Amino acid sequence: MQPHLKVQKLHPQAIIPAYQSTGASGFDFHALESTFIPAGDIGVVRTGLAMEIDQGLELQIRPRSGLALKHKISVLNTPGTVDSDYRGEIMVILINHGKEDFTINQGDRIAQGVIAPIVQVAFEEVATLAQTARGDKGFGSSGIAKDKS
Repeated sequence: MQPHLKVQKLHPQAIIPAYQSTGASGFDFHALESTFIPAGDIGVVRTGLAMEIDQGLELQIRPRSGLALKHKISVLNTPGTVDSDYRGEIMVILINHGKEDFTINQGDRIAQGVIAPIVQVAFEEVATLAQTARGDKGFGSSGIAKDKS
């Protein structure tokens, strides 16, 4: 059985999200109103929607590849997380990485949403952690070049 996601329009001009193809994992969010985003700056874009997400799931807000490639517009906190107990308006923080100002127009597809399962863990404080070959090496420690062996 296909899960359902309850969507509430908080504004009559809000657009209910939709998948754009049968194989799409993400559905598109639309801008409720025009939003100007100066070059190198951010803007908060309203969707005019609230959602009831089942417990055990989260909504991830992700960039749209076309906006990123063509206009250098991305979701600032990628992926944005909407928890199952949030009932307010879904808003998207966009960043303009470009050198030109950009305007999001009312109705534009601005981001995509993906529903994902979550797991909450029990935290256990310990004095030491199990050792691994990698240890504490991070931030590029595995390099960027293809292994030549």
